[in-house]
Amino acid sequence: MGQAVAAYLHLLSIFVLFALLTLEHRLFKLPLDLERARSLVRVDMTYGVAAGAVLFTGLARVFWYDKGVDYYLNNSMFHAKMGLFALIALLSGFPTFVFLNWRNALKAGQVPEVSPGKAKAVIMVIRLELLLALLMPLFAVLMARGYGVIGN
Repeated sequence: MGQAVAAYLHLLSIFVLFALLTLEHRLFKLPLDLERARSLVRVDMTYGVAAGAVLFTGLARVFWYDKGVDYYLNNSMFHAKMGLFALIALLSGFPTFVFLNWRNALKAGQVPEVSPGKAKAVIMVIRLELLLALLMPLFAVLMARGYGVIGN
């Protein structure tokens, strides 16, 4: 039963992560208003929590459930999936830092100033994150089917 619960929580956290990133994409457009800017900050913080949940539940499956640590560590699809997760995490830092820089303006009840160039960069990074996130299930499916085993 533990294995099923871990798999369920992992999938659920992935769905939440993808939904939050999609919501972030939909909310971020110029001109900003105060409520949307505040929502973006909250959604981005929740996105970070969801990413942590994805990582925690995934590592729980690797170390305590499923096929065992050796299977994962000796599978190139697992390494590709983890590398992709790390890349997405790095990319997500850019929008997060932009949103964190809004704190003073939001506390003062002001709409944050965002240049068109920075807005375009943020939206492109979010789109890249979404695109890369679509590859993760492919690596997971291939890994689960035995593809990528190193040494065979």
